[in-house]
Amino acid sequence: MKFIAIVGTNASKSYNRRLLHFMKKHFAAKAEIVIKEIKEYPLFCEDFDETPHSIMELATEIDHSDGVIFATPEYDHGIPASLKSVIEWLSYDVHPLTNRPVMIVGASLGNLGTVYAQDDLRRILDSPGLGPYVLPGHQFLLGHAPSAFDKNDNLNDDRTISWLDTCFDGFIKYAVSINSMAGRSNQADATTGASSKPRETPVIVDLRTNESTVDASTSASKTYKTNDYGIDEKTFGLVKSSVDETTGASSSNAEQETSERPVIVNLRHPEMAVKADSVTGASQA
Repeated sequence: MKFIAIVGTNASKSYNRRLLHFMKKHFAAKAEIVIKEIKEYPLFCEDFDETPHSIMELATEIDHSDGVIFATPEYDHGIPASLKSVIEWLSYDVHPLTNRPVMIVGASLGNLGTVYAQDDLRRILDSPGLGPYVLPGHQFLLGHAPSAFDKNDNLNDDRTISWLDTCFDGFIKYAVSINSMAGRSNQADATTGASSKPRETPVIVDLRTNESTVDASTSASKTYKTNDYGIDEKTFGLVKSSVDETTGASSSNAEQETSERPVIVNLRHPEMAVKADSVTGASQA
């Protein structure tokens, strides 16, 4: 797999840059991580006649990747202006983050490890024109960053490394699931190392049957089991339902004592499953 990792600051010295370089080395056997700097990108402005070439190059690299990793510092409870500017470019004329798996990490000087900045970034990425699938949970918050690295720029705490391993392994599984549902092949491109380009035909996951339908060439329906693509129901909140062959009604596979409306999954936020009230049809969290 191939991930684009964005250093979320234009500062010459950054603990988030050091964190991404550690991840690149530490996870080399699991994925290729390509680190991108943002300090040379122009500030977003609608007055440009066309999108800057450097932004177009970044968009192309993201489009040929299996996902994006943002490493953000925290300035005044938010992300840096330089990172916000890049995201604005990526939602204006080009939209490479749409349906793209995203992981967020961060390092800071204080105790909380960019928790406010990560929440800010999640909110921003939920904006129209962006539309990525941000990894739910699995927050990696590196506090006290000056003492977190040794002289070789490796993380020096075993528990911190173990949690980073857990987060990254979760992201790989999440990326495989999202890319499969988006119609991207798991076959790596021989040139770029990333999975193949997404098909234009959307994939619909019907949790009443636990199947998805798509045909890239004709748009005709065909089925495959969602769990064939590694979807972790416990982690990502996907709830299966069974269908009565006689009536077509659906029922939960956990309890079949009462009849229920179909379970609906918001694929932008797979961790959220919403049930319709069996009497009124209204949504219930």
